[in-house]
Amino acid sequence: MKSIFLKKQGSTPKNKVLDFLITYSDLDYSLKEISRYSGAGYSTVKILIKKLVKDKWVIQTRKISKIKLYKLNTNNSKVKKFIEFFWEVVNEEVEKQLGIKEEKVEHTGQITVPVSAKSI
Repeated sequence: MKSIFLKKQGSTPKNKVLDFLITYSDLDYSLKEISRYSGAGYSTVKILIKKLVKDKWVIQTRKISKIKLYKLNTNNSKVKKFIEFFWEVVNEEVEKQLGIKEEKVEHTGQITVPVSAKSI
């Protein structure tokens, strides 16, 4: 099943990998796991990760025997902007599907709790 982001932005291997790494950013993953869980081919992931590491979008976190583990480089400003874009695309579609309209918030002394797809 495709994620909202992939439906809206296209199901390219790079988008699949970034979608997976953003959605499941708490852990680090091997190339095999990234390939399996993102739905991108292993050979493609192997090439793509080299480029993403070179561009500092992904970092190698550790090595267990011969297996290298990777995760998204959330310290990179371009990655931060992409993550914001990712969640904006997802939130926009969720709001559209739920019929939520953006409303201006007036300061009435009440606490407002923002709802977003990221927190669901």
